[in-house]
Amino acid sequence: MLAAGVFGLVLGSFLNVCIHRMPRGESVVTPRSRCPACAAPIRALDNIPVLSYLVLRGRCRACGARISPQYPAVEALTAVLLVAALGAFGLTLRGFLAAAFLCALVVVTFVDLEHQIIPHAVTLPGIPLALLGSFLGGGPPLTEALIGCLGGAGFVYLVACYCEAILDREAMGMGDVNLVALMGGFLGWRALIVAFLTATVTGSAVSLALIGLRRRTRRDPIPFGPFLALGGATALFLGEALIGWYLGLLRLRW
Repeated sequence: MLAAGVFGLVLGSFLNVCIHRMPRGESVVTPRSRCPACAAPIRALDNIPVLSYLVLRGRCRACGARISPQYPAVEALTAVLLVAALGAFGLTLRGFLAAAFLCALVVVTFVDLEHQIIPHAVTLPGIPLALLGSFLGGGPPLTEALIGCLGGAGFVYLVACYCEAILDREAMGMGDVNLVALMGGFLGWRALIVAFLTATVTGSAVSLALIGLRRRTRRDPIPFGPFLALGGATALFLGEALIGWYLGLLRLRW
């Protein structure tokens, strides 16, 4: 698990590059990492995940500009999620696919929070990967994955159309549709229901709290991607347990 955590930190550093560059249409491979403020290349010793941020006290060595705490947060979060995925599913195809799924959710979350978009470069390649993983036995049964992928995307697309017609503004975009398709492929339709309900409840609660605190108005856009990502991670680890718990309640009631 220690090796998984260290690798997660390094992977989180790469995810930071994706989060910064993808919305700008830049390559995530070249050029090498650089300071967003002064464009000075970041030295190898200043690019050690989390540790370099602490040593530099959150400042660029070249220009002294403040470095966003998002960078070490993404690195630490990725490490925790990678350890959790491999701890839950082991060094198996399922474990590696779960890790890839969680990494995609991390990128989606932070890009959507800052730019209110969900990058197609993450979701569209992820959909066939999820279905291939199911075909190879590393995910839910292929039929469940296909129903989750197509049915989930179709449902969210209809909800988006109806909300736009009722509210006279876009409530959810194609980025949300593609993300749900990705989640359905990785989770299957049963766990996707758990993910979507979790996202809806948490998203509604946070939105109402922000409106009540006057941090947002009813017409301000609030990105739904982070809540879908939270729902997806919850369903990945707890989906079957939550489904079993709910079915048990129904049996007791009847």
